[in-house]
Amino acid sequence: MKFSCEKAILQAAVTTAGRAVAAKSSIQALEGVLIEAGDGSLSVSGYNLETGIITTVSADVPEGGAIVLSARLFGEILRRMPDDVVSIAVDGCSVHIQCGPTSFDIMGSSDEDFPELPRVDDGRGLGISQESLRSMIGQTAFAVSDNDSRPIHTGVLFEAEQGQLTMVAVDGYRLALRREKLLSQDGEGKLSFVVPGAALREVEKICADSDEPVAITQGSRHVMFEIGSTLLVARRLEGEFLNYRQTIPQNNSIVLEAEAADLQRSIDRASLIINDKLKSPLRCKFDDGVLSITSRTAMGSAFDVCPVSGDGKGLEIGFNNRFLMDAVKAAPAQRVRLELNTATSPCLVLPQKDKPDNFLYMVLPVRLRASE
Repeated sequence: MKFSCEKAILQAAVTTAGRAVAAKSSIQALEGVLIEAGDGSLSVSGYNLETGIITTVSADVPEGGAIVLSARLFGEILRRMPDDVVSIAVDGCSVHIQCGPTSFDIMGSSDEDFPELPRVDDGRGLGISQESLRSMIGQTAFAVSDNDSRPIHTGVLFEAEQGQLTMVAVDGYRLALRREKLLSQDGEGKLSFVVPGAALREVEKICADSDEPVAITQGSRHVMFEIGSTLLVARRLEGEFLNYRQTIPQNNSIVLEAEAADLQRSIDRASLIINDKLKSPLRCKFDDGVLSITSRTAMGSAFDVCPVSGDGKGLEIGFNNRFLMDAVKAAPAQRVRLELNTATSPCLVLPQKDKPDNFLYMVLPVRLRASE
């Protein structure tokens, strides 16, 4: 096998595919990237038996073939190479890498040792812009559960229906929901599946801030994301996802609005004396036109106020500072609506009343003690 490729292009392909490479595995080939050359192009693949990434770039290929190289070593070699054309020649498992005056000779392994990635070409598909998908992942995946006792909640639910995609993440303490319009959807009826959070974070990194489409295909056991010249295949999570619609309280008696930036600053100030060792909830008191936020730990106390529109009727409620901040920070709006009911019911973060209903965040309260 012989090929040559611009260093920056090859390095970007190895970095992208390398995100799906297993850090440690009993199968040595899974710690490497599969490089396949032929017909003027080069494909680089990484696979950890859960998520696989294949990215294709153009290259000069006098002689086709395939080889598996250590993802870590090959990536470090490319990073340190001069900015020039990289030429690679493979003889058996011996690999010669040349770039300008710099050269390396390393050992690879046979492509036959690399497991075949699952094919997803027989399922229903949908299309959405890269920019929309990227923002939706960033604004929901933070609420994915890290508790392996309920594996289904370590992923994000995708629901596609009537030209709209809804993504939902839950972890037992909060809920994140985002909606966006689809560019396309195959077939009729609802499409529903759960994608692992780890795989979606890789999809987020691959997506660009552009209107270029992402093609998502649901297979029987896997789901595939086609993003430009890159394919990501992930195993679907199986199980019964939370019936989130039943958990969202309706007809809340307290409805307020606030500037998201003001609310973030107030939460941030009141959180300065809270850390992993000194945990304490934020005491939030909603009055007429003002939200007072207090925190108290062994380090001291903090107090701040945030202007709001509406009357909170003196409701006092406690929240985990990080959960509340995540919800407000993720909301894709300059101004948000807060809906509450009692000190033991969740707080909803929604768009202001005259804006499209494209996001919802729910944060469960924390019981307050008299000393807090």
